[in-house]
Amino acid sequence: MWEKQRMDEEHKLKERFGLRNLKEVWMAASELRRIRRNVREVLSGRASDEVGKQIIARLARYGIVATSATLDDLLIINIDTILGRRLQSIVMNKGLAKTARQARQLITHGFIAIDGKRVTSPGYMVASTEEGRIGYYKPIDLGSAPAKAPGTEAAAEAVAKIEEKATAA
Repeated sequence: MWEKQRMDEEHKLKERFGLRNLKEVWMAASELRRIRRNVREVLSGRASDEVGKQIIARLARYGIVATSATLDDLLIINIDTILGRRLQSIVMNKGLAKTARQARQLITHGFIAIDGKRVTSPGYMVASTEEGRIGYYKPIDLGSAPAKAPGTEAAAEAVAKIEEKATAA
């Protein structure tokens, strides 16, 4: 339960992909385990080959594997591949946001749309056909930030007055 190496890897994934908490890492790991379990069942003969084709088709639709992939290729998939297909990761990779956390914020605040429809779930799994249709829902300017936040001039003046009184006394 308290495996330091596993915990460190989970925290690194959380930071790299800008996830809110470790539950999102665990959900992706659970999905990966489910895929591998189903593939092993097909390879052992407990499930039909049709099930294997359905698994490959589903993963190919999300761009996780190629349509020509084999069942053995599915066992190589790692958690990075699954987390990389989330809307949050794709928004960041497309350059619509500067960081993964900013991508998450833009999505949850309703600034990101797929094919003109607002999507507010950062964990939305993006199909490969939808990837080119991701854009801003409403106009936003991420490049220009004010040099000083509003109200900081008054605060700086107040600090200067306090320092003057302290040095005068």
